[in-house]
Amino acid sequence: MKLGNHLHRIGNDIVAVHLIVTDEGITVVDAGLPGHWRELTAELAALGRSVHDIRGVVLTHGDTDHLGFAERLRRDHGVPAYVHAADAARARGETRTQPAWGPVKLGPTARFLGYAARKGGLRTTYLTEVVEIADGDVLDLPGAPRVIGMPGHSPGSVAVHVPVADAVFVGDALTTRHILTGGRGPQPAPFTDDPDEALASLDRLADVRATRLVPGHGAPWEGGVEEAVRRVSAVAGRR
Repeated sequence: MKLGNHLHRIGNDIVAVHLIVTDEGITVVDAGLPGHWRELTAELAALGRSVHDIRGVVLTHGDTDHLGFAERLRRDHGVPAYVHAADAARARGETRTQPAWGPVKLGPTARFLGYAARKGGLRTTYLTEVVEIADGDVLDLPGAPRVIGMPGHSPGSVAVHVPVADAVFVGDALTTRHILTGGRGPQPAPFTDDPDEALASLDRLADVRATRLVPGHGAPWEGGVEEAVRRVSAVAGRR
């Protein structure tokens, strides 16, 4: 689905994968769930492209619902996967965490778990090799994505600013659809390692100029980065 110039999405508001499409090739931001592979190849075919046009996958963090088909791309097609050094072990499956779930409502949680199961989320293929990145890096990939360190949801969570797409991808630094409660609009994401650190990291978005703030779960937000941060802070009780 086309979201804007150079910006396409597969998946949905429960779990989303984003493609930066340029003449030089394609950058994938997060890799969703394994079952998103079919949607990936279908979207590429509709664009007249193929997996051979993908130059890299940039992971906003190393959680399983963002790893999806990343290892398949790396192993079968030589596409490198980029992840912050602090989440490299997480993306390789060498470290596991069990952060608190937070508030839960039965219906939305069941829909999330059912969707994840249908898309192969019960079996994770971890990465065996990663390219480690750091805060401030501008990657040599289509769209020249810039890495913004956003620790909190995980130690190596990042946002990815892509000016050519007029978008900043925030992974789970915040959400606009809470997968466990169904709540809509900018708010803290569940399964966060350190909620206080995650809130503090949102201040790092203050200087980002982008029309779209794009989370890994939920619809893109076009009400301004500053307003999104304000709303997340308000929901979290920080004024």
